[in-house]
Amino acid sequence: MSELGPLTGEPLALDLVNTRTALGDLLSTPDELQEWLRLQSDRLPQVGELTEGDLEAVRRVREHTARALDRVRHGAEPAAADLAALNQAQRAAPAITELTWSGTTVRATRRRADGSAGERLAAWLAEAAAELLADPAVTNVRECEADDCVMLFLPAHPRRRWCSAARCGNRVRVARHYRRHKPSA
Repeated sequence: MSELGPLTGEPLALDLVNTRTALGDLLSTPDELQEWLRLQSDRLPQVGELTEGDLEAVRRVREHTARALDRVRHGAEPAAADLAALNQAQRAAPAITELTWSGTTVRATRRRADGSAGERLAAWLAEAAAELLADPAVTNVRECEADDCVMLFLPAHPRRRWCSAARCGNRVRVARHYRRHKPSA
């Protein structure tokens, strides 16, 4: 992963898309994918050991999500191929809700059905993409205003301009301060 590491805390589909940074791909090896999954452990189930093929399945979901998101957030129709690919990823390992009796109440536990670790992970991420793409708030997704940043975020406040105040916000403010206080030549 990069020095800064991945941006997390946005909707899961945005966190996935944000693993493609201006500096490169944060998911270039199965180990990097495992590290990203560790950072997302409160939102994603454990999937076990991942292979290069699993990594490719996740990266395909990321690419289809990024293309569809770019169009939808600007009010345009996404490519049918991108939606079909996300639907197919979900079908490869469909989510089911399994019911169990706890002795006093029925519990609903969500789990993944058959499929490899990569298929299950890709299905989960495609489902997160589907939820974001169908959310009316998707048109509020913005790109960071820092010159060298390509990160996307869903602002909780309408005045938010950067993917992260600690990353780009501080760099932009420091650069602005330097320009204002730079001695004239």
